[in-house]
Amino acid sequence: REYERLTTTVANAFVQPITARYVDDLQRRLHQAGYRGRLFLMLSSGGISTGETAKEFPVRLAESGPAAGVLAAAYFSRWAGLDAVISFDMGGTTAKIGVVHRDQPHMANMMEVARVQRFKRGSGIPIKIPVIEMIEIGAGGGSIAHIDRLGLLKVGPRSAGADPGPACYGFGGTEPTVTDANLVLGYLDPGYFLGGTMRLDTDAARDAVATRVAKPLDLDLVRAARGIYEVVNENMLSAMKVHIAERGEDPRQFYLFAFGGAAPAHAYELARTLKMRGVIVPPGAGATSAMGMVTTAASFEFARSFYTRLDRLTWEELDGIFGAMEAEGIRVLRDAAVDPAARRVVRQMDLRHRGQGHELNVEIPEEVWTRRSLDDIARHFHARYAEKYGHAYTDLAVELITCRMVVAGPAPHVPLQIQETGGSLADALKGRRPVYFVEDGGYVETPVYDRYRLAAGTAFGGPAIVEERECTIVVGPSSRARVDAHGFLFMDLNT
Repeated sequence: REYERLTTTVANAFVQPITARYVDDLQRRLHQAGYRGRLFLMLSSGGISTGETAKEFPVRLAESGPAAGVLAAAYFSRWAGLDAVISFDMGGTTAKIGVVHRDQPHMANMMEVARVQRFKRGSGIPIKIPVIEMIEIGAGGGSIAHIDRLGLLKVGPRSAGADPGPACYGFGGTEPTVTDANLVLGYLDPGYFLGGTMRLDTDAARDAVATRVAKPLDLDLVRAARGIYEVVNENMLSAMKVHIAERGEDPRQFYLFAFGGAAPAHAYELARTLKMRGVIVPPGAGATSAMGMVTTAASFEFARSFYTRLDRLTWEELDGIFGAMEAEGIRVLRDAAVDPAARRVVRQMDLRHRGQGHELNVEIPEEVWTRRSLDDIARHFHARYAEKYGHAYTDLAVELITCRMVVAGPAPHVPLQIQETGGSLADALKGRRPVYFVEDGGYVETPVYDRYRLAAGTAFGGPAIVEERECTIVVGPSSRARVDAHGFLFMDLNT
């Protein structure tokens, strides 16, 4: 653990000057633009902090953008009354997957940065900070399809990015990407990309797929494009299966919460393959992570290493450790203009059985803490350990490794807009176009709907395409879509 502490300290010191300049410049520009409020930045753990705190602990900003997306999934699932959702964020370069259970994301106390092999665990620098647990793979709209040395079709992790971007962007890119394949298959409208502000070049997409994939593999154009779509889906499915299985969850109990510019075009196939309950696509799916930032409370997390056996610790020592962290948290909340009297405190302890090499992070509920009994804490640990692993070694001593505390202000109330009712499905119909669906044996003349004209309560069967400015939703043949009172599109699967 000394190595992880060292790398975390060095990484924090390394990025401090850069982050300080960035935050100071951002605050100055906001002030010049007339903004007179306070600047808050998202943390990797899901909280938000002031600019001053972020400058002191910049390493805690790592992966904070994707963390906000998982928080949005948690917030929206609470509104929808869903116990289990998989957060699926697919943009231009990567896909991020996280588990949300009972409206709480899974957390971890370490992450890796600067990986030598970008998506291979263990190839990077460990950073010991609290993070929302996600798995990230190189699968996005810009992921490049290529033929490897064995003659196999691969997609990603190399990406065309935004410049030059996919071949269909017309910015000089010549390599086929997932976006090019989606355009060939009819999932995207070349005239309505970014709400019609950017026209896609279908001929360039077809040429890239034909030259770089279809011809080398002796496939026709459509089969090559579908191959790209299937390979990138399989990459995401593999990651999703591992991530869900490692947490002992059953995907059949989950909805797939799809957001980001590319996810809604792939979510149906993923959910159908995993036999999930369905898919949820929020309004403004391309900007969902930004929504997640405004749903979270100002909070900060503290940790104190304190290696000892529980039976050799006094209550006064333990209470003193947590008391010092709470006092520091109150100071941070005051700096953020949050009334400390409204604070929420969460106590956690990293515990393990004596002789084990890895510990279990255990939240200590208020009812356990107020009993002021170390024996009760040990019993609570045994219960959580048995819940996770099926058995607890109650005859072994319990060791304390780290004390942790989350100090947070009240969570903001962000009401969801009520969607208008009364419109007909015909009012939302934009037209029809050929779209490729394996289940239907090829291209099918498919209705295309304007999402902004789908009224609450509207329901329709697949196949269908639903378009909005930031993304395109593919509603597959084995699903039925419905729009709820807040404009969320649910795809219920007939699996």
